[in-house]
Amino acid sequence: MKTDKANGKGTNTTDRRGFLAQIAGLAAASALDSKATTAAEPAPMPTIQLGKHRVSRLVAGSNPILGYSYSGRHADQHMKEYFTPERTTEFLQNCERAGITTHQFADPDRALPYLRPLRERGTKMTFICLHSQREKVKDAVERTQPIAMVHHGGATDRLFADGKSGQVHDYVKAVHDCGVLAGVSAHNPDCIKRVADEGWEVDFFMTCFYFLTRKMVHKDAEIPMLDFGLPFFRDDPKAMTAVVRQVKQPCFGFKILGSGRACSSQQTVRAAFKFAFENIKPTDGVIVGMFPWFFDEVSANAQFTRELGKTA
Repeated sequence: MKTDKANGKGTNTTDRRGFLAQIAGLAAASALDSKATTAAEPAPMPTIQLGKHRVSRLVAGSNPILGYSYSGRHADQHMKEYFTPERTTEFLQNCERAGITTHQFADPDRALPYLRPLRERGTKMTFICLHSQREKVKDAVERTQPIAMVHHGGATDRLFADGKSGQVHDYVKAVHDCGVLAGVSAHNPDCIKRVADEGWEVDFFMTCFYFLTRKMVHKDAEIPMLDFGLPFFRDDPKAMTAVVRQVKQPCFGFKILGSGRACSSQQTVRAAFKFAFENIKPTDGVIVGMFPWFFDEVSANAQFTRELGKTA
């Protein structure tokens, strides 16, 4: 990695940057040609139906914004320092310009400092709130005005493992009482299957491609790992997407890039998007967290979605 002395940021010289350079070159050529001819419009962003809302198949996630890198404390801190409210607002505006119409956030208190200015600037983005406190559902809806509230995946897995799935069901009912869409998130595919089999009135699911709560659910299983480690098992995406294809509700796959573990090159990122879109339903989407400090991840991921996530 080289250092740009003008702004102090690192510059990435990997394949991914080369890919973005090609995109930039094509954009520049298109701009020059537009004086003489009408520039070709970019392919439309694929969309899916979520209740009465039409949303992009690619949703901007919030883990990097909140400083959750899944790579250790130093990476967490770097993300937190990068994503100031102003920079987060600009990031989501870039997402919207790229055709991404929806953002999933996870903490109303931390989201409001960038949601307010984003709305003041005239955004048309819609928002999904990941949450787990039933008694605070109404307050979260009133303050952040999301189109949907989703029960947090880690909390879902824990409550199901403890025999308290009814609390998750009560959360879904409380969300509907507030007049917005209700979803359930989980890392454990069995939780999604149970909700579907029991006929809960959920509007959609958020489905993690990796069963990161394995140790919580299988309390007696010994999974040797470092303290900060999480069990990213290679075949987990196959297990979750098999469930996704069986349920009738729309699903949003998340951690499709393995929290950065599938980002060693532009080719591995493309392969992860390709696997996701080939193994979920045409009515499903993906949620991807982005950290555009080194390069324009927004444009790259939007392009992959246009190319690989076409529904017709």
